[in-house]
Amino acid sequence: MSGSMTREDFDAYLVPCFAPAPFIPVRAAGSRVWDQQGKEYIDMAGGIAVNALGHAHPALAQALQDQLAKLWHIGNGYTNEPVLQLAKTLVQSTFADKVFFCNSGAEANEAALKLARKYAHDKFGGEKSEIIAFNHAFHGRTLFTVSVGGQPKYSSDYAPLPQGITHLPYNDIEAVTAAISSRTCAVIVEPIIGEGGVIPADPAFLQALRTLCDRHHATLIFDEVQTGAGRTGHLYAYQHYNVVPDILTSAKGLGGGFPIGAMLAKEAWAQVFQPGTHGTTFGGNPLAATVANAVLAHLDAPLLAGVGERHALIVDQLNAISARYDAFSAVRGTGLLIGAELAGPLRGKAKTLTNLAAEEGLIALIAGPDVLRFAPALNIPLADIAEAFVRLDRAVARLTR
Repeated sequence: MSGSMTREDFDAYLVPCFAPAPFIPVRAAGSRVWDQQGKEYIDMAGGIAVNALGHAHPALAQALQDQLAKLWHIGNGYTNEPVLQLAKTLVQSTFADKVFFCNSGAEANEAALKLARKYAHDKFGGEKSEIIAFNHAFHGRTLFTVSVGGQPKYSSDYAPLPQGITHLPYNDIEAVTAAISSRTCAVIVEPIIGEGGVIPADPAFLQALRTLCDRHHATLIFDEVQTGAGRTGHLYAYQHYNVVPDILTSAKGLGGGFPIGAMLAKEAWAQVFQPGTHGTTFGGNPLAATVANAVLAHLDAPLLAGVGERHALIVDQLNAISARYDAFSAVRGTGLLIGAELAGPLRGKAKTLTNLAAEEGLIALIAGPDVLRFAPALNIPLADIAEAFVRLDRAVARLTR
């Protein structure tokens, strides 16, 4: 099929809610991607923080191939061995007592928000329904999650929106202290705001959220869809911050490129979801669970330790480019979720810069119009990082001429 379809076919046949790049990737291995013409790219985007172990990792491919010959799908009237092993591993590796599996980060967040509301209603009554969320956050594209997300550009077209949601400034302890009350059923937070600009939480902010939720009997939800599965150098970012939520959501890197979502919860919360209260057709299917098991098996101590080494190298490279071109006003992030905020006349040109970078053979992300975002494979070779920033340097040079 390679070469038989063109970028114009996207415009002809697909709903235009995306504007994909002009080239079409057809093959990838590790942190390298090749398009229809054979041009090679270094992938510093990781499928938007999804390809935790890079493209076509042999262990993931073999695990999936083996499972394909056994069992694809059985439905939620039955369980299966891969999903039981995955749940056991997650429970034994985290604070959680129980896990619910679904297909995406949005579905995981939808489940978490529904569970928090039901928990509050069952324990305290229907008046305890307010959800506190934060400006610039992103929690998914369902009507509920896009309403909870703190970016009106994603929700304003779909009014009337679900009610009982309060948005506050991120990292503002005073604002949360003033807003939270006995009516608050949940606070949902990204330990690092990803899509909204790569903004890490202050440790004191997350600790304050834990204290305030305890005081007001509110559920603390960590959205770790982007920060989870090793991206910060810990299995989950809550372990980096040493602040334990009541519910945690995971997706993206958990499947290493295969669609999966998970909601992890403490026992008291998990028991609120009894048969018929929530569900999914494909969640926890054996193919997705098999790949996720293979991912987790490779997220060992040496690999996680290497995340910090790669973080330091990327930050050094970005600072060097900034020194040459006065390109960035800030470089921030944790582990391999890194943002570089454009400075001066480059502000507003993040998409232009990633387009130029692609022409130079580099795949990168944006986090709004002013921020370049990098979320490569956790095991990306150091040589690939060095070459990636040679290519980014050329792109920045072109933009600043």
